[in-house]
Amino acid sequence: MGHVSGMVWLLTVLGIIGLLLFDFFFHVRRAHVPRLREAALWTSIYVSIAILFGAGVWVFGGATMGTEYFAGYVTEEALSVDNLFVFLLLLGSFKVPRADQQKVLLVGIAVSLVARTAFIFLGAALINSFAWIFYLFGAILLVTAGNLVRGHGDDSDEAPDNIVIRVARRVLRTSDTYDGDKLVTYRDGKRVLTPMLLVMVAIGGTDILFALDSIPAIFGLTQNVYLVFTATAFSLLGLRQLYFLIDGLLDRLVYLSYGLAAVLALIGVKLVLHAMHQNNVPFINDGEPIGVTEIPTLASLGIIVGVLLITVVASVLSPKGRARTYVAGARRRATEFLDVETDPEYCDELYHQLLGDEAHLNGLPEKYQDRVQRHTDLRELLDRAHRVHDERVAAGRCFVRPERSAA
Repeated sequence: MGHVSGMVWLLTVLGIIGLLLFDFFFHVRRAHVPRLREAALWTSIYVSIAILFGAGVWVFGGATMGTEYFAGYVTEEALSVDNLFVFLLLLGSFKVPRADQQKVLLVGIAVSLVARTAFIFLGAALINSFAWIFYLFGAILLVTAGNLVRGHGDDSDEAPDNIVIRVARRVLRTSDTYDGDKLVTYRDGKRVLTPMLLVMVAIGGTDILFALDSIPAIFGLTQNVYLVFTATAFSLLGLRQLYFLIDGLLDRLVYLSYGLAAVLALIGVKLVLHAMHQNNVPFINDGEPIGVTEIPTLASLGIIVGVLLITVVASVLSPKGRARTYVAGARRRATEFLDVETDPEYCDELYHQLLGDEAHLNGLPEKYQDRVQRHTDLRELLDRAHRVHDERVAAGRCFVRPERSAA
């Protein structure tokens, strides 16, 4: 069943819009800090919906369509996790309070979904018109894979500053402070935009740029536009919940870039082989198809899942991953405690999480402790956090938990 009827398309689009609206009105409309249990519950629900949808595709569309959907979904989900690193840096750079981050992410994801849908139909039109586009998509993925490997050693904590963010900063005049999760506020009697709108544009715009890699990747696994759209949509829908579930583990995935590079390289090679099999480019083999063996989608799915599992397990077991997790966690929590959050109870929670991070840092092997000591800015940040906490306790503006502080 390669063809999908207009009614199925309509019901699918309405279902996705319904999920976005449900997310907004029942989770995001009221600003709050999502707890681990809430994030885990809703992440599992969205993943289950995606799996059940894939099972339906398999039953009604056949094994080929089912395999293509799951290969596309797993790949897009893995690329989405990599994108969460950038979201983490952006939200920290704009100093978005934790309770307001949900709305920022959901709006950014909705914008990205609309833009990616346009990219998907554009990509499909190009594929139908020009067979050589597979060579281009394959080259894009191979170059991206190389860049991921070369850029892996860069542990910079600086947020990206791409053209979307620079244009938004220039065009959107905003105030320096937030007013809850409002997009507009008043300063000196004048109506001005808050930084909330700017960070929404940054998240959405940055994710659109990610589509330049992810859309060619999924077209390398299936050329069925319906499967490309649904796999992309379901990978994005659960992204907000996934962010709050694993943001503390993101820095732990030190080998994720290598795994994604291998996946993108595999799909890039698959695209090039497919292009050779359907070749009509005049200066390649005189415009005649080349008899090459293509990589079956089922084999691609197995390799993708295997590579990602190995990557995650190796990262979790890595001492380097633990050290990086604790350093990044301590830096992030200290910054939130000092410069971002204002709710006394959540500040208290952050401070005691920070104490846990410091205890983990002190328990690292000596080699990694020496590396931590070279982060002089981190030591200064932690010292300032302790001083500010003591001042807040003395002023009665902070909760105290002596039993945890003593630990």
